[in-house]
Amino acid sequence: MALFGSFDSSASALTANRLRLDVISSNISNANTTRGEYVNGRWQPYKRKVAIIEPKKETLSFQNFLQTAANKTGRTVTNGVRVTRIMEDRTEPKRMYDPTHPDADARGYVAFPNVDILKEMVDLMSTTRAYESNVTAINAAKAMATKALEIGK
Repeated sequence: MALFGSFDSSASALTANRLRLDVISSNISNANTTRGEYVNGRWQPYKRKVAIIEPKKETLSFQNFLQTAANKTGRTVTNGVRVTRIMEDRTEPKRMYDPTHPDADARGYVAFPNVDILKEMVDLMSTTRAYESNVTAINAAKAMATKALEIGK
């Protein structure tokens, strides 16, 4: 049972990190997009997005609750993680003076997205590492299961 739980936990982390990678790539690709939404007669720049990842919450049935209590381990088994929502970053857009830009306001300033490429690259690297570590965990669990099946022969 614990073996399959580790597969489930790592698989949910792979899914969450894949979505996080998609959000980061969207931020990077829209780093210079000055025309996002049209609000109050003006184009708003793209707003950076962030994936919020939280642990999955399991609702225990009465039978599962009794089995957990009977084991008397005092531990709860986690079910992995999931992306609960994708939020927009609320920091102000960057303003640059460029009166020749088609999206410049009356004073000549252009609002650019609040995307910092350096921050996005750091997020990209850490998410890639998390993804790789979960692939390694799945491969290790698979190797242990294979070894256990070979011993039983």
